[in-house]
Amino acid sequence: MKKVLLLTIAALAAVTSFAQHRADRQDLTDTASSTLILFGDPQGYVKYDINQPIFELTTLWVADNVEHLNIKAVLCTGDLVEQNENNALNRNMLNQSSTQMWESISRSLERIDDKVPFIACGGNHDYGFQRSESYITNYPKYISFERNSTYVNCLKAEYPNREGHASLENAAFEFEMPGWDHRILVISSEFAPSAGAVEWAKKLVTSDKYKDDYVIYLTHSYLDEKTAEYTDKEGYWVTKQEGNHSGKMLWDNLISQVPNIRMVICGHTGRPSDKKDIQEDNELSTAYRVDKNNFGKSVHQMMFNVQTLGGGWEGNGGDGWLRILEFMPDGKTIKVRTYSPLFGISPSTKHLAHRTAPYDRFDMVIE
Repeated sequence: MKKVLLLTIAALAAVTSFAQHRADRQDLTDTASSTLILFGDPQGYVKYDINQPIFELTTLWVADNVEHLNIKAVLCTGDLVEQNENNALNRNMLNQSSTQMWESISRSLERIDDKVPFIACGGNHDYGFQRSESYITNYPKYISFERNSTYVNCLKAEYPNREGHASLENAAFEFEMPGWDHRILVISSEFAPSAGAVEWAKKLVTSDKYKDDYVIYLTHSYLDEKTAEYTDKEGYWVTKQEGNHSGKMLWDNLISQVPNIRMVICGHTGRPSDKKDIQEDNELSTAYRVDKNNFGKSVHQMMFNVQTLGGGWEGNGGDGWLRILEFMPDGKTIKVRTYSPLFGISPSTKHLAHRTAPYDRFDMVIE
């Protein structure tokens, strides 16, 4: 018995010696809650090799907290890379080829593969040569169904991309949240969704199978920064093609037209402060508005894009900022917190790890 006790103590000591003392462990408001984690546009991280470890830190943080925060999925607002298909390096704005950028994204996502689903809409920089000059994209090559086993249980439907291929660019994922009577259906979309992709989403969310779900629509270009006006008439080749939807068109033709899309999440816009003011930088990386759809239901609409935080357009890519969306077990409240693992991992900087202004820390109540 004494020998068994000594072995047990030794084993516990070994576990303790290898356990990391976390400088700023985040906790749920209610232990019965579940969360979605939101990444803003990561293009600024991957376009410089020196920035790439920051994005990998955020995916490592997710992997470390899947159980602790009951993370159901990671959402991303698109622009996974700065340029989709380019080798000629403009050293004023990047030092990585397109292949190097896509491979960087892929390496970071390896940290959460088989642990939690990653759901990203397509951004304008993820298409064409440099900035949506065509419909070609490397998205399905690097963000594939086969790479992450957690897709098997949550992927419910998909719509072909503009090249006619199966892709998670237009896809629907379903989750159950503790305490919520309504399941959560997340729909990702290609950049400036085509008329066909919009019609597919409309039919899907109103079908008998999903009409009682609360739907989160994830799209890249939808709200302008700060003013929260809908995007419209952008100058990309893709946005100029007939039937492709701006933010205004998405509201008019889809979001306002169905009863159960209750949230829209986007990125794309956002800019650094002309005054070089950090607080204004933070505000210009966000937008939020609530509107009633045609059925009298409130639709929460949120823009979050970190790419100019941490030093502007050519800074560190976003200071590690992400959002924790906590689905409270009351079945209607979602608490939004804005947090940076980059600052949080060190006792010296953890006082900077939480953005607490009203536009960064708020509650959304789904009626």
